[in-house]
Amino acid sequence: MSSLAQVRIVMVNTTHPGNIGAAARAMKNMGLADLALVAPLDFPSGEATARASGADDVLAGAEVFPTLDAAIADRELVVGASARLRSIAWPQLDPRECAARVLGTEARTAILFGREHSGLTNEELERCHFLLHIPCNPDYSSLNVAAAIQVVAYELFMAARQARPGPSGDGDTAAPATGEQMASFFGHLENTLRDIRFLHASKHETSILRRLRRLFNRARPDEKELHLLRGILTAVQRQAGNRPD
Repeated sequence: MSSLAQVRIVMVNTTHPGNIGAAARAMKNMGLADLALVAPLDFPSGEATARASGADDVLAGAEVFPTLDAAIADRELVVGASARLRSIAWPQLDPRECAARVLGTEARTAILFGREHSGLTNEELERCHFLLHIPCNPDYSSLNVAAAIQVVAYELFMAARQARPGPSGDGDTAAPATGEQMASFFGHLENTLRDIRFLHASKHETSILRRLRRLFNRARPDEKELHLLRGILTAVQRQAGNRPD
């Protein structure tokens, strides 16, 4: 399943090492191999190795990152798993829809899974293009993180078995922007909005910035489009610098 090689499973601040091992086992069963761990509490761990049950290669290849931004820096599509609906709605997918979207593109993808007891924060979800929600029994929606990874990995495996056409383009395509490029753009956008005093003394600046992140993450600009947007921001900053206070 070579198409699965583009998918990275990211576990954020995992508390129990056994969940890391169980996730590696689930991944290997379904043909996934790229596991990233963001600041795990306990890793490497004998418990993780025991729970991996033979998926030692996935566990040994797991890369540990100090921050989420570092783990997704080279990713072009980021999906965040969440059991809770948020006050600001992200575009939402179920596992089957997620698998179809991920394997219907050539984008390097990260699928994020949060802490055992609290999941991903809103700030972490701001890095995501889509929110992934696994439908569960409404009377008992307590899904273990490794079990959640198993569900998603299964759908990815099944989707990878289906033939899909190659990408079609108009001759003017560019690679999708990576997480690192998007993070840099968002920093540039925020600085520009401060330069022109759009955010000056605003009581809602956090909400405004979050909504803008959602807008551009939903649009998924490619590298050429992002370069154009940053050129516009630079021109705006240049004009703002010539304006009197």
